[in-house]
Amino acid sequence: MFNDTILRAARGEKTEYTPVWFMRQVGRSQPEYNKVKEKYSLLEITRQPELTAYLTATPVENYNVDAAVLYKDIVSPLAPMGVDVDIVAGVGPVISNPIRTIQDVEALKEIDPFKDLDYIYKTIEILVNEKLNVPLIGFCGAPFTVASYMIEGGPSRNYHKTKSMMYNDEKTWFALMDKLTDMSIVYLKAQVESGAKIIQIFDSWAGALDKRDYEYYLGNSMRRIISETKKLGVPVILFGIGASHLLKEWDTLGSDVLGLDWRTSIKEARDMGITKALQGNLDPALLLSDWEIIERRATEILEQGQNKGHIFNLGHGVFPEVKPETLKRLTEFVHTYSKGQF
Repeated sequence: MFNDTILRAARGEKTEYTPVWFMRQVGRSQPEYNKVKEKYSLLEITRQPELTAYLTATPVENYNVDAAVLYKDIVSPLAPMGVDVDIVAGVGPVISNPIRTIQDVEALKEIDPFKDLDYIYKTIEILVNEKLNVPLIGFCGAPFTVASYMIEGGPSRNYHKTKSMMYNDEKTWFALMDKLTDMSIVYLKAQVESGAKIIQIFDSWAGALDKRDYEYYLGNSMRRIISETKKLGVPVILFGIGASHLLKEWDTLGSDVLGLDWRTSIKEARDMGITKALQGNLDPALLLSDWEIIERRATEILEQGQNKGHIFNLGHGVFPEVKPETLKRLTEFVHTYSKGQF
């Protein structure tokens, strides 16, 4: 039977228990993944649909989580646009032709997702037709987060080049936002058409901006992506790191769910007046603690989330050092404890 618990929770409907999934549940904490990584790079894995489907489905089988999340990177759609991007181990996305001018933006190509990224959609079809009895989460990076890699040339701690373009060259900035917004809509639409049942937008680095700048430089783009995606009939989750000061702004963008990192409690979000479903938000570092500490913290989150739309997750991704048995035990605890609460 198909388990749609996370879909109902995302829409604020009553559920028999709190659904759970983990960001980066596919990755270096999995023995199966590490074995595959001995032979292939991340990009090489994602271009093999059968292999990617296997890795995507494995956490569902191992941990009994309520959703699968497609294994790929937020920069996956950049190469067809003409961006020379590589995923460097220990670093992250590295781009050798960063965006500097309006001409660079104008040179970016439109993507034809089923042609340029056919391996992604073949992976989705394998998952939904052959492997999963839970919803598949598709995703994209939000325009600011993706643009930061494209402008900085890789990961950044301060986003100085990105902000410099944003403040000093609005013409180029908004042209880039338009390109990334259009790409995101096409990219997400193809994921949903292939079988993804829920979408998460990773605005991972948006916490670097204040509310005023987020609204002015990104608000319209985010509303358009979310609005066009919701027209497809799927719930949308919006997530970022260190973005508690943006929650009220994010609440106006139209998503069904707001993902919280560990810095903001569910109670604090509710006290701000946010009534939509919330996702989160155990500190992933706690997964390296003794079980008694994990259980106590998870209980606090579940108590705050009860009787309102809540999807249990971490406040960021799983660390490589986390033991798979810890994730399995946590999933079982969330399911068992929350069943007693509803």
